[in-house]
Amino acid sequence: MNIFPWKKNADFFNEEEKQQIVNAIKAAEERTSGEIRLYIESHCKYMDAVDRAKEIFAEFQMFKTKERNATLIYVAMKDHQVAVFGDEGIHQKVGQEYWKKVLAKMVEEFKQNHLADGVCAAIQELGEALHTYFPYESSTDKNELPDEIIFGR
Repeated sequence: MNIFPWKKNADFFNEEEKQQIVNAIKAAEERTSGEIRLYIESHCKYMDAVDRAKEIFAEFQMFKTKERNATLIYVAMKDHQVAVFGDEGIHQKVGQEYWKKVLAKMVEEFKQNHLADGVCAAIQELGEALHTYFPYESSTDKNELPDEIIFGR
């Protein structure tokens, strides 16, 4: 999805915002066996943002979660491209329209230059869906994927 331009320095997020995002991921994952990752890069040239998200999803082997319930938020900052991609387990539960809804909320925040808040809103939304369909089970759940932000090229 192409989003409207925003202004941000080359680092995209300051240290406080980075911590806010990581904390949002941890909070969302406390209530679910699902996994949420965030991938940020400058450019998404020569391909659609969803295709790039699929490529990153595969590169980081996010499909290896036990219940196939990993999700990826992808943002190409300078090209103003975003995508949300979910593995087959969660996608079968929520459907295509759900991903559009998550993106729309995130984009609304981005339009107001609230990048970290937009990402956190998407994380919270994903966390709710994951909690609904894949609730946390203390005897079996483990954090299958790292929570930190991945910064690409």
